[in-house]
Amino acid sequence: MSQEKNPCYHCGDDCGSHPILVEDKSFCCNGCKTVFDILESSNMQGYYNMDENPGVKPVFASSSKYKFLESEEIANKLFDFREGNLRRIRVFLPEIHCSSCIWLLENIKQLNDGVLTSEVDFLKKEATVTFNIDKLSFRDLATLLDKIGYPPKFDAHNGADDSRIKRKHLLKLGVTFFCFGNIMLFSAPEYLQIGQEFIEKYRILFTSLVFVFSIPLILYSAREYLVSAYKAIRTKTLNLDVPISIGIIALYGRSLFDMYAGNGPGYMDSFAGFLLFLLAGKWFQNKTYQALSFERDYKSYFPMAVTKMEGVNEVILPLEKLIPKDIILIRNQEIIPTDSVLMKGDCHIDYSFVTGESKLVHKEIGDEIFAGGKQIGNAIELQVLKSV
Repeated sequence: MSQEKNPCYHCGDDCGSHPILVEDKSFCCNGCKTVFDILESSNMQGYYNMDENPGVKPVFASSSKYKFLESEEIANKLFDFREGNLRRIRVFLPEIHCSSCIWLLENIKQLNDGVLTSEVDFLKKEATVTFNIDKLSFRDLATLLDKIGYPPKFDAHNGADDSRIKRKHLLKLGVTFFCFGNIMLFSAPEYLQIGQEFIEKYRILFTSLVFVFSIPLILYSAREYLVSAYKAIRTKTLNLDVPISIGIIALYGRSLFDMYAGNGPGYMDSFAGFLLFLLAGKWFQNKTYQALSFERDYKSYFPMAVTKMEGVNEVILPLEKLIPKDIILIRNQEIIPTDSVLMKGDCHIDYSFVTGESKLVHKEIGDEIFAGGKQIGNAIELQVLKSV
């Protein structure tokens, strides 16, 4: 007969035959008990009333895990807002899984008065935290999140690029909407039939204005579709942008012909509307994918900074500043960010991130180690072969 399970009060895992008991509550490990103690000392026991065993088993990080956040150069890349002693940061928290997580993270200010506000986006598994850096350092904030079972994942590699792409698309959408509105306005007399004499008198003026507002559309708004279609045709392939570009060229070309023939603005309003709805649809599509996708770029799993050895001193350095022949220190569970040579230490590399094979590979002094491997065991020293 199977033994009845004794679930952990915090995470729900089986406590086994030797649970850690606190009053009438059982815990499977000291980590879960520590999180319970933190919440209880802050009068946040309501966390456990929202769901049965709502917690996440914490895996406490080494004291050096978040040391890189002490670097002002690295931290400034991550902040969304900086003013005086106020900082706002948006962090990815993959352990978010239920309403209890949201409640705890949005009430984290009760655990430390350095936190001013915290808002959780459940679909993106992100939290936006505003805090007072004089009361709570960036490193301490990350450590606090880690201690309660939500280790933050930072990514400075793609955030700037994503923001730049979003701003570029919104600018393009704004320009298209502005041109569309003006083209519709100056095309209105042709539709409303205000009076034949009025139309004949001002047709050239209105047609000229419509043509002026169409130039940014064909040169700026439609450019990415036309370029994409050209590249596809040049490589003898087809993509969705090919029929879209045919429609764009047909509408614009026919409208130019009507303008030249003195027949008014032609189909330029349809051309502008077509582009506007294309770009608006693309914006909604990107927002939907962003909300539903939890996939992350491979660079997101690389460290943001690495420990460089300068004699006996350890210096935290952003990855992009590593150069060949630098000596770096890689600790247990840290990913090797660039191709290197083992200089010191007992090296056992897990290449599952690269190959999918979890079997450890032993390396001797002088052996080359490729980027993407994870050191398992004691700290090692490597000499960098290539820039990241």
